[in-house]
Amino acid sequence: MANESLKAKQEAYAAKVEKAVAKNPERINLPKMRLATPLDIEGFDYEKDLGFPGEYPFTRGVQPTMYRGRFWTMRMYAGFSTAEESNKRYRYLLESGGTGLSCAFDLPTQIGLDSDDPKAEGEIGKVGVAIDSLADMEILFDKIDLGKVSTSMTINAPASVLLAMYIAVAEKQGVSADKLNGTIQNDILKEYAARGTYIFPPKPSMRLITNIFEYCSKNVPHWNTISISGYHIREAGSTASQEIAFTIADGIAYCEAAIKAGLNVDDFAGRLSFFWNAHNNVLEEVAKFRASRRVWAKVMKERFGATNPKSWMLRVHTQTAGSMLTAQQPDNNVVRVALQTAAAVMGGTQSLHTNSKDEALALPTEDSVRVALRTQQIVAEESGLADTVDPLGGSYYVEYLTNKIEAECWDYIKKIDELGGAVVAIEKGYIQREIQDSAYKWQMEVEKKERIIVGVNKYQIKEKPPEGLLRVDASVGDFQKGKLAKMKAGRDQAAVAAKLAALETACKDEHANLMPLILDAVKVYATLGEICGVMRKVFGEYQPHVSL
Repeated sequence: MANESLKAKQEAYAAKVEKAVAKNPERINLPKMRLATPLDIEGFDYEKDLGFPGEYPFTRGVQPTMYRGRFWTMRMYAGFSTAEESNKRYRYLLESGGTGLSCAFDLPTQIGLDSDDPKAEGEIGKVGVAIDSLADMEILFDKIDLGKVSTSMTINAPASVLLAMYIAVAEKQGVSADKLNGTIQNDILKEYAARGTYIFPPKPSMRLITNIFEYCSKNVPHWNTISISGYHIREAGSTASQEIAFTIADGIAYCEAAIKAGLNVDDFAGRLSFFWNAHNNVLEEVAKFRASRRVWAKVMKERFGATNPKSWMLRVHTQTAGSMLTAQQPDNNVVRVALQTAAAVMGGTQSLHTNSKDEALALPTEDSVRVALRTQQIVAEESGLADTVDPLGGSYYVEYLTNKIEAECWDYIKKIDELGGAVVAIEKGYIQREIQDSAYKWQMEVEKKERIIVGVNKYQIKEKPPEGLLRVDASVGDFQKGKLAKMKAGRDQAAVAAKLAALETACKDEHANLMPLILDAVKVYATLGEICGVMRKVFGEYQPHVSL
């Protein structure tokens, strides 16, 4: 009866809206709901759909008290030039109140090339730090206690090698592997679909990932062995629903591969993590975070039969949206990042990196990095958003959006399952085409001014050329190559050759776990390029093929 009364009142409201719109037309391109009411969440069941924080289906968060007990980990994504320069930035960030590190690697490192490789020329140290060997990793974390800091590394195709280097550095510091905390991104499927820093074909790539799952479950139990990344899918132009759907589909593929390799789901699922984008539409982003936890909980419990509640939890690192930063009026980016930070916090992230205002133009300066970190600290300490768990829970609109995004996510997962899973969907170009179509639609809306980007297609001003930007000098490449040559000259060449030969033999045995062999090679200062070169020789290189 209550709903019947509400429906009647809603009809009367609609009549008023019609008159109001006739007098003051609404803005163009407003597909979002005008007003949400209980009628839009009919059938809503608090215990089934929401529950309590820290309990299945984790819609309201993965911890019972969330930020009332401890704030999210405040990471700042950093890495540029040499290991020496990046070490200074890391120590500066930790001294400024950062509680975790997030490592950016240069392009050659991301695709398994040493700095002395001709293909690395011009890219050394440009978009991240150059790491050629354990010697560089030792410098990168000099005077940083790896037993006390949590480190996230944005590395995918050569993730096994960088993780091995990190473990080896920790051992040299006297920190055993079972005491390490952190994350490797290690998500190769999104590289094929949206980002492009792949090396090996899908089958050996999936083998490396499951090798890491198995090795870490026994030796590095507190390490998050993969950060299944929707961030780059969103940066490539996807919608919020596509971001979580395609990413969770990738997560399903990783679980299936691990189980096929003989692992028990509850032995590795608790160390899986996700990586979301915090975009501009605050309420949509909050709903996205909430929906993603609910979908993953159901996938793990119902599809994979996981019995450990920790296996049901979707734990997430978040980064504010780099693609939403503008080169025009870059000071406005501080406001954008603040709103995106608020969305991530209200959405219940476990870890957060905030972009700096100048990143649409160059690598961030120390001043802009500090402002980005202070943005997180102000939201944590001053805004009140961290004082209550899931502060927007119960909002008719947010609950409606959460349900809507969840339903769209399931539709995509069903389609991907019908195609044969995420790997096949990528090979057939389905996921790429969906992302491309969404990106095109977004750009057309911007160009037609149906979607406003302040300072870009509205409220423009004449601006002076930007000043004080951080640039990586070309001499960095020469310095890095000289350092690499010196390291190679001083190492035990016979030991390197023996360890690389052992790795090659193991690569040919599909049942061998490669992590111990990679760690052995790293410890004798075999380089990243040499180790990946052995795997390239056996596995080959991925050649993208998209059916259009």
